[in-house]
Amino acid sequence: MTRSILIKGAELAGVPTDILTEGGYIKQVSASIPVAAGIEIDGRGKAVIPGLINAHTHAAMTLLRGIGDDMPLMRWLEEKIWPNEALLTHEDVYWGARLACLEMIKSGTTAFLDGYYKLHATAEAVEEMGVRGVLSCACFDRFDPVEAERGKREVQKLFAGTDSLHPRIKFALGPHAIYTVSGPLLQWINAFAQERGLAIQIHLAETEGEVAGSIKRFGCTPVRHLHRLGALSPRLSIAHGLYVDDEEIRILADNGVKVVHNPASNMKLASGGNFRFVQMRKAGITVGLGTDGCASSNNLDMIEAMKLASLLGKVSRKDPEALTAGEMLTAATESGAEILGLKAGRIEAGYLADICLVDLNIPAFTPNHNFVSNLVYAANGSCIDTVICDGRILMQNKTVPGEEEILERVKAIARKFT
Repeated sequence: MTRSILIKGAELAGVPTDILTEGGYIKQVSASIPVAAGIEIDGRGKAVIPGLINAHTHAAMTLLRGIGDDMPLMRWLEEKIWPNEALLTHEDVYWGARLACLEMIKSGTTAFLDGYYKLHATAEAVEEMGVRGVLSCACFDRFDPVEAERGKREVQKLFAGTDSLHPRIKFALGPHAIYTVSGPLLQWINAFAQERGLAIQIHLAETEGEVAGSIKRFGCTPVRHLHRLGALSPRLSIAHGLYVDDEEIRILADNGVKVVHNPASNMKLASGGNFRFVQMRKAGITVGLGTDGCASSNNLDMIEAMKLASLLGKVSRKDPEALTAGEMLTAATESGAEILGLKAGRIEAGYLADICLVDLNIPAFTPNHNFVSNLVYAANGSCIDTVICDGRILMQNKTVPGEEEILERVKAIARKFT
């Protein structure tokens, strides 16, 4: 049960502000709120921001952090990631996901869109850690009709158990990619999601090799392939989307498809650096930010993701005015909330009480001529002091209860991975 929380005197847009939360929502935002609350937090010396939203990750891949580094995408998947994932147990995924939630809390993320195996293990971790998760069921058939039927049964089984999920957790569908999921299964997933109002996320147009393979196999590019299948809709978000032309951007916009930029992963795997953020936004596409999993991005720090996205966007366009700090903060909050289907991402009455307090008494905010610029360009996740999600304090004074146990358990589990 959530208690009312009153944050006193935290800076919001440079102005000392009181914020009252009640029942998991922000009830009032004002210069002064003279009421008693169940919990009162001294916000002096801190700034308030909405909880950050990681719109694409694979939480339990914290277990594979540092495995297979400095390899190209397909070799990395085939030689390191998929063989190690075959070893995962329910307990492994549970502790890997708990570590991911810990890392996200400590760097200011309160909600994330995940895609991984053993969904209920991740759900247990999310429920216990107190964050929000949209958890997509990983789907593969590798163009094998027998595997496709098995995958359908797994989706139906998992969906049938969604009533047991905590209200902070939503079920979604996660077909991996067009090179691992057949057209008929993609169409089935789209229909299943449409009938039940579920979100879908897919890796798409991530590499030049994927595009070439799509043209060879399907006679068209990845976006056009999904369009021909009738699998584009407002329910869909695509992760990466690096290789799209002007016509494809218009197709995505016309179908209400959302896109998630993952700058760290794209740069580390050398997938590509010219993400067409500006063109997508001009076309009306909602563009969010993600870290991808820790095996490809190595951390889940959304403040770092904002900086990387901005700097990559500037240098790829040779334009210092492109992808401003403010635009990045919007992508990591409001846009992410839209992708996840949450009324979040703003510090306003009626919005979810997912709030972070930023420590201003550190070098990154000294001097503090421009808070948002300092947050995006100077700081990293360690600047987060306090995290509130669903009206409940998850971290205060940069400490999360139980974090030592999580670290020790994951260290022990991770010894079996190579």
